[in-house]
Amino acid sequence: MKKSFLLIIIALTLYASQAFSKELTIATNSWIGYTPLFYAKQKGYLDKLHIELITSETLAQAAAIYREKKADMVTTTQHEYYALKQTEKTIIPVILFDRSNGADMVLSNKDIHQLQKAKSIDAYLKRDSINKEVLDQFVHFYHLDPNKITLINKKPSQLEQLKAHKKRAMLVVTFVPYNNALQKNGFKVIASTKETKVIVVVDSLCANKKILKDEKEKIKKLKAIIDRSITEMQTDTKASYTLVKSFLNMSYDEYLTALSKIKWINKPSKAFLSRIKALGYDEKELIQ
Repeated sequence: MKKSFLLIIIALTLYASQAFSKELTIATNSWIGYTPLFYAKQKGYLDKLHIELITSETLAQAAAIYREKKADMVTTTQHEYYALKQTEKTIIPVILFDRSNGADMVLSNKDIHQLQKAKSIDAYLKRDSINKEVLDQFVHFYHLDPNKITLINKKPSQLEQLKAHKKRAMLVVTFVPYNNALQKNGFKVIASTKETKVIVVVDSLCANKKILKDEKEKIKKLKAIIDRSITEMQTDTKASYTLVKSFLNMSYDEYLTALSKIKWINKPSKAFLSRIKALGYDEKELIQ
């Protein structure tokens, strides 16, 4: 009798711990760098932690969901992170996913030396996007005078017809595949995210400090799940594609191409952590 009563107590305790475990929600979008989350969702790994995903078309939409308090955490590049930090003062990156590996770039009709000597430069880009951070890093690294640069706001698709001017200095900040048409029109890639010393674009999971404090153990488990998912995805890309394709809307070949344009940074080197510290990614606050 005592043994049966003890088993009932244990069962009720386990049920209560599961029933009252706080559910966490992540706002994200269908970007190749966040596939570990989609993979973990399809494998049931996230369900065991009571973590749900809200998937949007764009990171801007995901950031809006987070800003409206409809999600506890949000995936971002540094652009969305900086934008959110204007109002969400305690938001911080907590888990690193990946970095762009040549997918984001700066093109020009001039070489670096000519740009440094130019009296004025027209820079074409989508201003309310990661393009602006890419341009800022490029300008800083090559010591260009920002006062000489005129920003011209254009969507990537609007820039495909842009042609390189023979005399006027021009910069175009864009990403694949929009660079292809520009290169046919006389522009050359002069910097990209393959060169981390010049430009870094980071995808990470962000949360406010209170969530990190209150749910640190759960977020640590989430980090372990992300690491496990990346390993499993790399082991069998075909199987991983089958699981995540409903989130991505791309063919298997497109999936492989997209993966080749990023580098996983879930296990970053000390050198890389030092490189991104100036961008607001504090090693002490990141779960590794």
